[in-house]
Amino acid sequence: MKKIEGIVPVMLTPFTADNHIDYAGLGKLIDWYLQKGVDALFAVCQSSEMQYLSLKERVELAQFVVEKVAGRVPVIASGHISDDIHEQIGELNAMAKTGIDALVLVTNHLDPKNQGTAAFFATLDQVLSALPESMPLGLYECPAPYRRLLSDEELTYCANSGRFVVLKDVSCDLATVTRRVQLVAHTPLNIINANAAIAYPAMLAGSKGFSGVFTNFHPELYSWLYHHASSQPKLAEELAIFLSLGAVTETLGYPKNAKIYHQRLGTFDSEFCRVNKDNVLEKFWGLTVLLDQIHRGTEIWQKKIAAL
Repeated sequence: MKKIEGIVPVMLTPFTADNHIDYAGLGKLIDWYLQKGVDALFAVCQSSEMQYLSLKERVELAQFVVEKVAGRVPVIASGHISDDIHEQIGELNAMAKTGIDALVLVTNHLDPKNQGTAAFFATLDQVLSALPESMPLGLYECPAPYRRLLSDEELTYCANSGRFVVLKDVSCDLATVTRRVQLVAHTPLNIINANAAIAYPAMLAGSKGFSGVFTNFHPELYSWLYHHASSQPKLAEELAIFLSLGAVTETLGYPKNAKIYHQRLGTFDSEFCRVNKDNVLEKFWGLTVLLDQIHRGTEIWQKKIAAL
């Protein structure tokens, strides 16, 4: 069983201008992530626009990532987008056959009507009984269609089952992350924070990495923060401020703004986005300048780190 920890980008899905998955661009994107020193990849997630992908597309996407990565880092994926339990089981079993290293369960689909712990456990038990016991599992508090945070009881149950290896924590709350780290101690489950504003303090509190949207802009900076900050704590605090402020740009048309960023990097050709049809550069005044500043700031920090 591979450990899922460190910097885990939530992968974008590049599309062609005529709305097909751009696999050439996806290959370049995977190379870019790996060159930046990431520790794992989260394929088929909200940043991948999974709610707007067919099951066939989700499965093919995961298979492509697994084949391209070729074991260099672990690959995890979710991809169940249905609320109906039978459809979920079909989606999850299809994804489990793609060769991924961990299959991630989306918490809001385990309690689609937000009815509480009894409903969560009822769905979870059905799902677990229908999945291969050898398949490592994860949990993801995906914000869409609603953010369904785990209770301490639910998290402890999953951690102690021995089947779960990772939680992508979307609480965005340092106290919650800290408590959860303590709850899962001595189990196989790692807590990985998704919120840039608390990325560094969460790491100091025992979070086993970062898996937020700005891993699509400068994952190497988060990687330095996770793997090397202890040698330069003052510099780490300064970097954490830059990362937190830069990540506010998420609210300005993500994931399309990330695709524009990668279009400028030459990773892929089109900014086409299924989830966001807006002209975000026109809608959000100043976004062009902000993307330029993020790029320049990233270069500055790359040089600082390289000089150490």
